[in-house]
Amino acid sequence: MLKVNGEQRKFKDGQNIADLIKECGYDKDFIVVEVNLEIIPKGKYRERPLNDGDEVEILRFMGGG
Repeated sequence: MLKVNGEQRKFKDGQNIADLIKECGYDKDFIVVEVNLEIIPKGKYRERPLNDGDEVEILRFMGGG
């Protein structure tokens, strides 16, 4: 199990950050991903596997005024 934005979530063996982003419906150009308190560079999303017990935070940029 992963913890994604504070909620428990099942994941598939071999799943990486890019897979998770797609599955959750996020646009990678407008987010920052943190895994276990480490910010992951966008270029590493496909290389960074997810592991049982990982805590993932996906932060979206929001405009406002």
